[in-house]
Amino acid sequence: MKPIWERLNVELLLTQFVSWLPSLLAAALIVCAFYVLYRITRPIVADLFGKIGLEQALANMLVGIYRFALMMLGLVMAAGQLGINVGAALAGLGIAGLTIGFAAKDSLSNVMAGFLIFWDKPFHVGDWVTMSDHYGKVAEITLRTTRVQTRSNTWVVIPNEKVINETLINHSANGATRVDVPVGIGYGDSIAKARRVLLGAMAELELVLKDPAPQVVLDNLGGSSVNLLVFVWIKDAKDEKPVFFQVLETAKTTLDAAGIELPFPKLDMNITSVKGEVWQEMEKVSRTNGHSIEKSAHQA
Repeated sequence: MKPIWERLNVELLLTQFVSWLPSLLAAALIVCAFYVLYRITRPIVADLFGKIGLEQALANMLVGIYRFALMMLGLVMAAGQLGINVGAALAGLGIAGLTIGFAAKDSLSNVMAGFLIFWDKPFHVGDWVTMSDHYGKVAEITLRTTRVQTRSNTWVVIPNEKVINETLINHSANGATRVDVPVGIGYGDSIAKARRVLLGAMAELELVLKDPAPQVVLDNLGGSSVNLLVFVWIKDAKDEKPVFFQVLETAKTTLDAAGIELPFPKLDMNITSVKGEVWQEMEKVSRTNGHSIEKSAHQA
């Protein structure tokens, strides 16, 4: 058997290459032209997305989609110059895309939900939120998921479809945030005194705003305590949990120093009168039980 290089018709290959060379050059020029067009128009497109108020993450993704679409158009036109049946190739890609779409319908639902999040803007990167029972800072928003960084520095990755279908609390949406701290005092203590000492202590806390001023209100009358609520305002929602713990500890030490009781659950039983017949019945029961015990002891 002859070696493969001896069986090749080099003259025919060179002739075909020379005949294809103009088409190859034209295809390469088309691809280069579309790349240059992308490089020129990219800043304009990015600036346009910024002017219409799109989130930066969404704007970056749309610029990426624009690049992909532009380069795909260039490749299709270049393939046409090389004599490739572009229509058949696109039909095949369409069928393959449809099959992949059915297989990845859950992912596509999350992608659509991601577009809705970017459009509706219920939160932004850096906001403190509670979503799907997780409290933390929005660290990243993608087309498929939203990532929340919790206080313990763990990352919670939540599918976007779940984000838009469940109740969401944005703690950062309206600027200053109010922190509600429950405090209980005894029934024998003065609400006015407790309010006075608590407000004085709250005024000394660094992260608590002076305007709106802190408040102490009566929440309800519990079974063993008079329940108050301490309202304080903070500038940044990221301080909500630290300030809650600080206010709670400060309330305990301040009330202790003022001699105001922080009660614990207890039950008081008051007996006003017991009729004589009750005492007689209790004596009968006592004698009967004693006789039974004594009889059992003799039998043993």
